[in-house]
Amino acid sequence: MTMTRQWLLNDHPRGRGIEDGDFKLAETQLPPPGDGEILVQTKFLGFDPAQKGWMENIADYVAPMAIGDVMRGSAISEVIESNHPKFAVGDVLMGQTGWTEYAISDGEGMTKVDTALSPTTMLSVLGTTGVTAYCGLFKIGKPVAGDTVVVSGAAGATGSIVGQLAKIAGCRVVGIAGGPEKCQWLVDEAGYDAAIDYKAGDVKKQLKESCPKGVDVIFDNVGGTILNDMLACIATNARVVICGGISRYETGNLPAGPENYFNLVFRRASMAGFIVLDWADEFPGIRKRLEGFVQDGSLKYQEDIQEGFENAPATLKRLFVGANRGKQLLKL
Repeated sequence: MTMTRQWLLNDHPRGRGIEDGDFKLAETQLPPPGDGEILVQTKFLGFDPAQKGWMENIADYVAPMAIGDVMRGSAISEVIESNHPKFAVGDVLMGQTGWTEYAISDGEGMTKVDTALSPTTMLSVLGTTGVTAYCGLFKIGKPVAGDTVVVSGAAGATGSIVGQLAKIAGCRVVGIAGGPEKCQWLVDEAGYDAAIDYKAGDVKKQLKESCPKGVDVIFDNVGGTILNDMLACIATNARVVICGGISRYETGNLPAGPENYFNLVFRRASMAGFIVLDWADEFPGIRKRLEGFVQDGSLKYQEDIQEGFENAPATLKRLFVGANRGKQLLKL
């Protein structure tokens, strides 16, 4: 028998930000793994803004969460015991095990870590973060060389990869981020052509100055007024990719439609959302391409690694105040 600590959902944070009381730390005893099962030990947890939507039960592409459920989330784990033909003791896996120190799994949804890079990259540049950036940009945005691409939330885990992929595709790339430090990193390290500090105000004016011929592809991770300002600056036949809406997470309410949506008509543009799981069968090939970009130096990534299982709730909250630099992780 294995004792494990787990963070459980204790409340649904609807209409407000995440609070400490939304989680409850518990200890439970796991049985030995049965036939076709493995016992894994969590090494790293990964964090995404979407987790708040899962807690609120507004994301209908995943099963609802009930009070008392282990908090849902992705992890890098090591196989400690195995009765499964596909997994051996010592294998390092990536999968949705949740916020738990140890877990029993039948292997469903678990992927062996197979990369020359750090295992943590399977939660960042090679994980959901990286494939979301790739699929959203190329499947929905469909950039061509010479396009102007604007990315909101550009210094975040997904946004920073989107811009670099657009540069690889031959585009001019402008990022929107909060604060001069993040904007400087986008230009100096991530290779963006320009960066807009939304905290400096008048984003629409800054966009028009940075994109005098209009924006061909928008990749939006923020929503709200920033999306509205970007829509005001689209070029003819622009493509608007809706990936996330971190601006709404503090209120918990779905935002009203953008005031400038009718510019889609004037510019003969399109706007579409997506769920990256729709291309899950392509993930292995996409990961290999992303790994190649990292290895040849054309794609840089950041990982913000906190430590200590007891700090899982505080680590998630970092996403919603912009404290993280790149992919938010927690080392156990």
